[in-house]
Amino acid sequence: MNTDILSPQDALIAVMIAVSAADEKIVQSELAAITSIVGILPVFEGYDRDRIGHISSLVADLFEEEDGIDALIGLVEGALPDHLRETAYALACDVAAADGRIQQTEMRMLEIIRHDLRVGRLAAAAIERGARARHQKLEPVA
Repeated sequence: MNTDILSPQDALIAVMIAVSAADEKIVQSELAAITSIVGILPVFEGYDRDRIGHISSLVADLFEEEDGIDALIGLVEGALPDHLRETAYALACDVAAADGRIQQTEMRMLEIIRHDLRVGRLAAAAIERGARARHQKLEPVA
């Protein structure tokens, strides 16, 4: 796979996978969230879902390198048009919230994404609150 060129859709998927892999393990709920997102959102219309495995491998390979996170963010920045930067952050937040708890490593990855994609603090707070609200679970009835 040519790592120099990602489509905007590839970049969105790379961000989701990066957040999921930030704690060095991708849990089933996060994979299910990524698959669901790709199947539902209009931005992924016409996307070849077989590429998800390739993007996942790319992210894993980059995470093995010393400056891999910076390299990944550079690829994502180069592929994303400005109007999809908040979308990338929103998708990353949804994946992080999918398993009901956000690990410290995931929070750090979200911070890197927010900063490097230049998502404003107000927009980021709204996006984060929306993700938290979407992934709430019913409390067990006592």
